[in-house]
Amino acid sequence: MQEKNRLSTVATGEGNTMGWKSLDDMELNGKRVMVRVDINVPVADGVVTDDTRIQRIVPTIRDILAAGGKPILLAHFGRPGGERRQNLSLRQLVPALESAFGTKVRFGDDCVGYEAETAAANQSAGEVLLLENTRFHAEETQNSLNLAKGMAKMGDVYCNDAFSAAHRAHASTEALARLLPACAGRLMQQELSALDSALGAPKRPVTAVVGGAKVSTKLDLLGNLIEKVDNLVIGGGMANTFLVAKGLDVGKSLAEHGMTETAADILARADSAGCRIVLPVDIVTAKEFEANAPHQVLAADQCPADSMILDAGPESVAMICEIFEQSQTLIWNGPLGAFELTPFDAATNAAALKAAELTRAGKLISVAGGGDTVAALNASGAASDFSYISTAGGAFLEWMEGKTLPGVAALEQ
Repeated sequence: MQEKNRLSTVATGEGNTMGWKSLDDMELNGKRVMVRVDINVPVADGVVTDDTRIQRIVPTIRDILAAGGKPILLAHFGRPGGERRQNLSLRQLVPALESAFGTKVRFGDDCVGYEAETAAANQSAGEVLLLENTRFHAEETQNSLNLAKGMAKMGDVYCNDAFSAAHRAHASTEALARLLPACAGRLMQQELSALDSALGAPKRPVTAVVGGAKVSTKLDLLGNLIEKVDNLVIGGGMANTFLVAKGLDVGKSLAEHGMTETAADILARADSAGCRIVLPVDIVTAKEFEANAPHQVLAADQCPADSMILDAGPESVAMICEIFEQSQTLIWNGPLGAFELTPFDAATNAAALKAAELTRAGKLISVAGGGDTVAALNASGAASDFSYISTAGGAFLEWMEGKTLPGVAALEQ
């Protein structure tokens, strides 16, 4: 658990060498803290059905309150397109927030203007104020300086705890950060610290696992990773395209035949960069894409013309696990096979459990993210032992692609 402790130490603000400040660097006593959060949670009949995102901001709110600050929450909810829509009002989240925070949550009927300012003026010590959906204003997604100035009127300090929205230059994520003394919240710290440990200043060797259906959707990701990692394991439908690029027949498998030249170019660039590309050496094939379909394990170059590749085989898994054992850092995005269907989840599960075992033993820093990835690691039972799992989706991918995230860059000013 040594490496997990290292991540958590950085995530609480100790030893932060990056260009942003944390809550520990700010004077919060008696200050109104504008906190950008992501509480875009699923709701049915006005009741929150999954409060994971709410639970993840609790440490930030707790620490601000403990330091004598007054948290004022800014958040979006759904895509109202600049219109006030009752079904997308944040008011319906107040009970779930009060339950999570263990304190009163006051609600403001707007995020700027008289109603918001009045709510902020009436906020008592120990209370949290939730302002209405920022996207009820079209200017939010336009990164309007005027809208940000309206928000800034109510605050003394800005705290961004919404890494999942940091890839968007919006008024509440980018412009506002430039108008007030700014810092990262605890969840934002965890994300940035974990990602920096994986790609910024990683312990080597570094291995990346990239899976999923299409090469075309992850070109930027692959291009960035081959310059930064020592081993790149490619799985899922993407691997089939690379097998085709190497001259193998993949039968009826999902593959982008129009991307084979691009795949060949990536292989050549990886070779020049000293990055080892790892593709399946054996495959699990079936004629039907359905759970428990009759299947067989074959060498990677033996896929029947009437079959499709649905998973990597046991030899491939053994090879991947051996690479994990020789690595100190692992970044994971995407499954190795059709993980939604048994038994074609076997490679993903086995590799994930190996990564979890090494992480538990303190031998590996393991960072993962992306929707399918989180689902796959949860299904395997390995998720709880990874050093860090990001639920940020688009922001996590853009960071891995080497792109500047506006919401993070604004904190570094």
